[in-house]
Amino acid sequence: MRPAICLPGQLDRIRGSEFGTLDEVVRDFRGDFASMQGATMGYRLKDVLLADGALYAGGAMRHLRAHAIWKPAATPACEFDTASIYESWMGNRWFGLWLANDCPTYRLAQETGHPFTTGMPTGHKKDYEDRLGMAPERGFSAWFRELHVFDDAANNRHKRQRADAIRDRLARDAMPPHPGVFLLRGSTGDPRVLRNEWAIAERLGRARGFQILDPSHASVDEIAHVCANAGVVAGVEGSHLNHGFAVMPPNACALAIFPPTRAVSVMKMLTDRQEQDFAVVIGEGNDEIFAADIDDIERTLDLVKS
Repeated sequence: MRPAICLPGQLDRIRGSEFGTLDEVVRDFRGDFASMQGATMGYRLKDVLLADGALYAGGAMRHLRAHAIWKPAATPACEFDTASIYESWMGNRWFGLWLANDCPTYRLAQETGHPFTTGMPTGHKKDYEDRLGMAPERGFSAWFRELHVFDDAANNRHKRQRADAIRDRLARDAMPPHPGVFLLRGSTGDPRVLRNEWAIAERLGRARGFQILDPSHASVDEIAHVCANAGVVAGVEGSHLNHGFAVMPPNACALAIFPPTRAVSVMKMLTDRQEQDFAVVIGEGNDEIFAADIDDIERTLDLVKS
């Protein structure tokens, strides 16, 4: 794994983490170790019930989303001879992981049969589905005589190729190469407000020629147009950054600003997979509201290779 780009002492500010222990997240940021990635696996199951956010086959169960209030088993709404399900619990919970992981897995479902999902096309998802040619069957209750499921968690070469294909499809109308883009988070998603977010964005716009974009008020085409040739995609850590990560060029750098109590390395694993750089700035405050030093961000950008 590549070492994250950061100033001396930044990683010592981390006091809490998500999706891994603090030691694991700091290790991932420090990098410089081999990370062996497993193969993508597909499984063909017989006689599978989908009910209340979970798949049941034989004595096994796989959760796709949080349970609703439990109700007695009823006749499934639909029956299928064969289908391929590509969604994940993480992708159903966080938009960014749906875009980074479930969308590449859709190609496996498309190749092996009839793509199926319990996910609804909310927010930007419908826009992405249209542009990526994704047209799954949808439902919350079903019986499958045969169902293909995938273990596609590994960030291997084949998954990178599928992610590259998504980028190529989205980035057809990109603006010319430019220094970078700052993607505003504002108050969207889980509470994680950067108090001086707008001041940072304006500073990077004036000093470094960064574009400023609020993805919550932009179409997928508009986002891809700005991000697909950006040298740096920067912003508060969160799903909205994945809009930029999905299309930024191979030699680009992601810069994520974290509160000290919620550092995560999941996004770095995505940039490692695509052989891109990942820069880290740790702010001051807590999960819900924090601030970042503008000079720390500028000095970190000075470390990013041109």
